[in-house]
This record gives sequence, C-alpha cells and structure tokens, in this order.
Amino acid sequence: MSTVKQALHTAQSAGLRGEIVALDALPLSEAIRSRQLSCREVMQAYLEQIDEFNPQVNALVALESPEALLMQADERDRLLARGQWLGWMHGMPQAVKDLAACAGTRTSMGSPLFAGQVSGHDAISVARVRASGAIFVGRSNVPEFGLGSHSYNTIYGTTGNAYAPQLCAGGSSGGAAVALALRMLPVADGSDMMGSLRNPAAFNNVYGLRPSQGRVPFGPSGELFVQQLGTEGPMGRSVADVARLLHTQAGYDARTPLSLRDDPAAPLGPLQRDFKGARLGWLGDLGGHLPMEMGVLNLCARALADFDELGCEVEACLPDYAPERLWRTWLVHRHWLVQGLLGELYADPVKRAQLKPEARWEVEGGLALSAADVYRASVDRSDWYRALGKLFERYDYLLLPSAQVFPFDATQPWPRSIAGREMDTYHRWMEVVVGVSLAGLPAISVPVGFSPAGLPMGLQLIGPAQADLAVLQLAHAHEQLTQWVRDFPPGLLKDGR
Repeated sequence: MSTVKQALHTAQSAGLRGEIVALDALPLSEAIRSRQLSCREVMQAYLEQIDEFNPQVNALVALESPEALLMQADERDRLLARGQWLGWMHGMPQAVKDLAACAGTRTSMGSPLFAGQVSGHDAISVARVRASGAIFVGRSNVPEFGLGSHSYNTIYGTTGNAYAPQLCAGGSSGGAAVALALRMLPVADGSDMMGSLRNPAAFNNVYGLRPSQGRVPFGPSGELFVQQLGTEGPMGRSVADVARLLHTQAGYDARTPLSLRDDPAAPLGPLQRDFKGARLGWLGDLGGHLPMEMGVLNLCARALADFDELGCEVEACLPDYAPERLWRTWLVHRHWLVQGLLGELYADPVKRAQLKPEARWEVEGGLALSAADVYRASVDRSDWYRALGKLFERYDYLLLPSAQVFPFDATQPWPRSIAGREMDTYHRWMEVVVGVSLAGLPAISVPVGFSPAGLPMGLQLIGPAQADLAVLQLAHAHEQLTQWVRDFPPGLLKDGR
C-alpha cells in the first residue's frame, strides 16, 4: 500500500469528516500530484469543512466565494492534465494571516482603519506560497495590528479555541492555529513578534516555528533595517509539514538586506536524527521570576521525560542575566517599533480614536523614548544574546514553556493576574516568549499534553542562532515519540463527520 493510500486509510478510520481533510499537507500534496485526488475534490472537501466548523470558532475571515475557488481548482486540474505542476502546494487551500499583504484580497490587519482594504501586492513569503500553487480561500483572523496574544478585533470578532470555542485561541496567529487544528487548512502561515507562532500553537495542540531572524525575508516594506523583532514563519499539524512550508518561505531576497543567504533551492536536510547524548537546558520559570497558572509548569516538566527517552541529557539551568532587565529591554524595543508603525495614525485624532487602547499605549510609550533609551536597550539586547550564547556553550538546546497560562475566557481581553501576581501590561502574561524574540533564535512550540480540563499546552524547543534544522529535528523526534496531534484531535472533530 502506498504512503498516500495508507494515510487515506488511517484518516478514514479516524472518524474525521473525510479522508481528504484528515491528510497532513505532504501526503495531500502527493495525492494531488499523483492525481489520486483532484484539486476540485480537495477544495470541495475543505469548503465543506470550513462551512461546518468555522461558524463555531471564527478562525477564517474574508472568505472568497466557493464558486470562484472551485473555478481556480478546476484550472489547477487542467494544468495537471497537461503535465504542469506548479509546486508542492498545487491546488491546496491556504488562508494568509490577515497582517501580510496578499494581492487581490482584503487585508484589514484587524483594524477598522483598514476595513475593506485590498492589497495590491504580495508580501515576499506570500508570493512564494502563491508560486507553489496554493489557492487563497480567505484570511486567518488576528488581533488588531497583531497586538496581543488573543485573536479578536472589531471587524471580524473573536476567534475561539479549537478545543473549547468559548476560550482564547491565542495570537496573533490564532486564526491560523485553530484552522489547522480543525482541519480547515492543511498547513498555515503566521508571524511572530511576541510568541505569535508559538502561543497559538500551544493553545491549539499544533506546531508553530519561529525561524531564526532573517530566515524568512520580511517585506517589502519601509522598515527593512529596524524590523528585527517580528518574523513570518510556518505552522502545521506535523513537523514535516512545518519544515516543508519553511523551505518555501525561506531564502534570501535582495529587497530585504537582513535576510539570510542560504540557497532557497537547497533542502533543509533530513529530519531523522539520533539524539543520544544531546544536552538540553531546562529554563522552567526562570528561577521563579515567571508566574505560572497551576499545572502549566508541572505539565511541561513532565514532558522532560520524553527527551530522556530520546537519549537526551536534561538539566535545569539559568542564564546569567536579570529577567527584569530583559523585560525593560523588551518594552523599549516594542514601544519603539510599534510607534514607528502606528505613529502617523496616532497623530490624527480621528484615527487615534479608532485604535484600541493597547495600541495607543504602545505608541505613547514610544513617543516618550529618547534616542539614548533605544541605544541602551540595544546594548542590553546584545548582552542578552551573549548570555544565551554562554548557555549554548554547554547545551545544544534550551527548553521553556510556550505560555504561562492555559487558554482563558475569550471574553477577557487578557489575564489580569497569574498565580496571584498582577499583570502590569496587556502582554505581561506572555513574558515567557520575549527572550527568544530579542535574541532572534529559532524556536518551535511542540504539544506536550493537556490540563485536567482538557486544555492544550506546548513547550518551546530553542536552538542556537540559525540552527533551524536542528530545532526541527528535535521536534520531529519528539513528535514520533508522543503523537499528541494525531492521537488527540479537538472534540469538535469527534462530534463532526
């Protein structure tokens, strides 16, 4: 039995809507290319899946008409009949995160100031996905301007968690993660400044990779030299799918001066690897600095046994760097960048009134900064990078929870306190992710299980600078051992066809 036929049989026996949507992206790609499935069949199956589940979670927005999408699928089938294959995403449904430019589609960024705006061009990573043959069915939902790890806005509303729709989906790639978990997309793109690929992956039991800074070229846009916190990246239900989408997104582009010069045509390399003797450093709650909801830290700590079983050596460690200094550094960089992006909107009183309070707070923080403040924060950031470099002299990887809380009530803008400690900003509850972002390191959130209430959690696997393949390899080994995504789909799917 072929790999695809085995996957189809396994998916069918799993009791999901149908064998098509249950396939991971790579087997689906193989089935399309070998013409075991037509692009029309694939599109029809996904449209039915979206029609059934999206109203319950509001993950995908700005949806295109089914008739137009089926016409595009038919055209992809005609190309295949003539022996023309556009790439591994040929005929596969895709929904670009509603922060990235995607030509001919609505790009609101979750803001009423841009409601109905239609992009005239593709972001670089979107253009690469388009060239690989994907068909864009709509957008994945986000918080306004991506600010906050909870995907709600005044245009499209709130995205609900795949495992409990009344709870937070995470963000800012919340729509993407939920759509993946509920098999409304085979693979998804996202972006990550403050955990936006990692937090929603953890909250929805899927994989989200923040690549090394510069791995996926950002732009084209006006802030090429200063946009050094956010990066676009891949999400998937398997590590192999994440690696394949990264391969599509990654590679040097001359329009982006800080992009890495790796050959985009070169394979990332094999995911299979022996981890006997690999050294892993467990950062935990940073020596008690990070408040954690009851159960989060214990769940992640129990997952350390998985790495023991893989032959790794795991021990607790801490960087030689004060966590409060790291947070202050983060606030300066975040204020400075957000003020640069939204400052002109804020300067107009009419437009300012349409910005959510968190956006106004960020801009006001940026306006209060001096050039000396930004310079000092840059020095602090460099010191942080060197502190992690010292740890990587001893350890091959570092481990850290992907979030400090389990998914919370979706009507709550953010957790106001954790374990009795008040949160002094709208994003302090996600402090656990900022160290990776400031250092520009590759990190993937892998599923590690569920709370007693059945809520997912993830663990960050962090590698040294530009060690994206090594991070994917450890995640792949962990996936083969645990199979959290395969064995524990959302209850909504169990109730559906």
